[in-house]
Amino acid sequence: MQSSAVPELAHTHTRPIHWLATATAVAGVVAFSSVLQPGAATAAQPAAPETRSAPAHMAPPDPAAVTFPIECGPVKAVVQKRASGDLDGDGRPETVAVVHCDSPMGTPPDGVYVLTRDADGGKPRVVATLLDPKDGTTVSDFAVHDGAVTATLLGYSSADVPRCCPDEKSDAKWRWRGGSFVRSTPAGARSV
Repeated sequence: MQSSAVPELAHTHTRPIHWLATATAVAGVVAFSSVLQPGAATAAQPAAPETRSAPAHMAPPDPAAVTFPIECGPVKAVVQKRASGDLDGDGRPETVAVVHCDSPMGTPPDGVYVLTRDADGGKPRVVATLLDPKDGTTVSDFAVHDGAVTATLLGYSSADVPRCCPDEKSDAKWRWRGGSFVRSTPAGARSV
């Protein structure tokens, strides 16, 4: 028989009296907490800022309801990425969609399109092309934030570069100014 270097402790063995004491303590805490409830909250949420002629419930345009200006031949156009936000400050959300042809081979170029709908919530439509698929560029990172569209663009330095392996990388930012989208390079962006 082996003896332990640590003496046997009485409290390490549970007995029915331990379970009864634990159950009584838990029941007491539950009963006591039901008596001591906090008062009703009285803080009010601040009113949301008013938007010009925009219903608060208007959903962003759905890219599935739009025919994109991209030539795909026998294959269909697919929406690879999408993001929504109020880009022109009218209080209604726009949707920006990254679209390419559903090609079974290679890396098809992307188009980046802005979708909107009328104030009456009509059918969505393309109102701007930020990146034309004819440019031969693909989009890796993409976001809509603070009224701007940002993207990382992957491209090719020449026709000799295989279409699988872009060798140029740049960042782009589009913002609505003076009635159109203006493209710039975000601060801190680097090209490779």
